[in-house]
Amino acid sequence: MNFTKWIESAKNGDHVAFRQLVRALETKVATTVVGMLGNCPEADDVGQEVFLRFYRALGKIRDPEKCEHFIVKIAINLSLTELKKRKRRFKFFQSNVQEEDFRQETDEIETQEKTEMVQKAIQKLETKFRAVVVLRMLDGYSVKETAEILRIPEGTVLSRLSRGQNKLRIILEPLMGVKW
Repeated sequence: MNFTKWIESAKNGDHVAFRQLVRALETKVATTVVGMLGNCPEADDVGQEVFLRFYRALGKIRDPEKCEHFIVKIAINLSLTELKKRKRRFKFFQSNVQEEDFRQETDEIETQEKTEMVQKAIQKLETKFRAVVVLRMLDGYSVKETAEILRIPEGTVLSRLSRGQNKLRIILEPLMGVKW
């Protein structure tokens, strides 16, 4: 997709061009944010904030053809910030509950639909594994692109992807009754 024209027009105040950018990128942003946070109200808020930050940063985009990577970096960073906020909120509101009890409660999956099971399983991954799994498996980025977005070596991407997939397998096997 050629983003150069839209970005240059949007930089000059063309709101129609920015709307076109939003339409072109909203699915990628939604997939990334929901992959990181799950389908929750906070995901909508983070998605909107991603586009606000993207709009404010239009002037910093040097290579318009890499704007997709740029916006996904924003989505990942804001999602990680939201996950940290969740953890703090949980500790504040549930100070009498042991963290292990919380993990056991979050491990319960209430629905039989496989897509929801996988989504919930992804939510159980540590954020460093989740980010790689979401970018590679859900968003379809290459190893190199994932490494660029997360600013980590390609070998680390491969290692985290492998470990993340193994953790997903461990979580999903008993729920789905399937051995992979």
